[in-house]
Amino acid sequence: MPHAFPSRLIQHAILAVALVLLTLGLASPGRAADTMIKVTDLAGRTVTVKKGVQRAILGEGRLFYATVVLNKEHPFAQLAAIGDDLPKFDPDTWNQYLANVPDAKSVTLVSALASSDFSVEKAVALDADLIVLSLGFYDKAKETGILDNLEKAGIPTIFIDFRERPTQNAVPSMLLLGRVFDRQDQAQEFVDYYTQQMRRIYNVTNRLKQNERPLVFAEQAAGLEPDTCCRSFGNFNFGEFVSEAGGLNWGSKFFSGASGIVNPEKIIVEDPTYLLMTGANWSKSNPGNKAVWLGYEAQPQKAQEQIRGLVQRPGFAELSAVKSKKVMAIYHQFYQSPYHFVAIQALAKWIHPDKFENLDPQATFQELHDKFLPIPLTGIFWTELK
Repeated sequence: MPHAFPSRLIQHAILAVALVLLTLGLASPGRAADTMIKVTDLAGRTVTVKKGVQRAILGEGRLFYATVVLNKEHPFAQLAAIGDDLPKFDPDTWNQYLANVPDAKSVTLVSALASSDFSVEKAVALDADLIVLSLGFYDKAKETGILDNLEKAGIPTIFIDFRERPTQNAVPSMLLLGRVFDRQDQAQEFVDYYTQQMRRIYNVTNRLKQNERPLVFAEQAAGLEPDTCCRSFGNFNFGEFVSEAGGLNWGSKFFSGASGIVNPEKIIVEDPTYLLMTGANWSKSNPGNKAVWLGYEAQPQKAQEQIRGLVQRPGFAELSAVKSKKVMAIYHQFYQSPYHFVAIQALAKWIHPDKFENLDPQATFQELHDKFLPIPLTGIFWTELK
């Protein structure tokens, strides 16, 4: 690494100069006339930010799933950069935007906080007026000094959440984005639609008795690391989705947080009624993985081959869920997207087909694209073992 030291010196020099300019009020003379508003983010912090930011950075690229619905025609207009985790961990989706939204080809990609070190110097160089981060990375951003350094550089940061408590935090997160991007009407339109779709499930599953909720084992990123089994969801994220859909999430009995590691023998002993596995195209981030590559470029036959491969792992053939073909693979990236109501509808219809006979999750997903997204719906996002 012969050039690392001078490169770091240059970066620090850029930050130092930027801080001096900001102190003197010379870095962005136009900002003095900006209308500033105070908002409360999902970390409970009060943040002063420009109303209608124009150069926001999404510290995690997959937060674009949320901001795109605020401006379907020009989704990159108010973004200075997005995290590089979107093309890395969800290449199918990124390819759709590259093919259908010309501005996607010129947007700047920055190191995402999720996968590597977010650069404060880069944010300063891009003249960012806001950094948007996931609540799950609050501790990391604080402990690494990123929050303090951004504050010193005069760049506000807000945290939103579609990952830890998505069903609880999706609405306030979308409304917050609507305020800082000054797209309140669009945010409210999405929130109204989100609420309508969630109530179609909740109004039914809320009346279920405990003995009407079957045990569901939800495996996180099944096959991502072929030699490792298994990671399951706790109360958070897909654990919430299973409960909202009328199931009893197995991991909630053992993990209070987002997830935990499970001994495969434990799964066999518990013998859950349903087996759920999340999957996506991780060919760029984890070459050689054996997951079910669900998403915009997924093909039904290939997905069936992949789901059959996963239930052939040692011990799985003995599970009642496999014998009765109560096995589903579902798109992993729903786990940090405001579109998760589509996943919950798919799970509800899978677990309680008699109670959701008239529900069509695929039609809901199509309607979501028609109303809010500039890309067509292609591929498959869930599939059952046949």
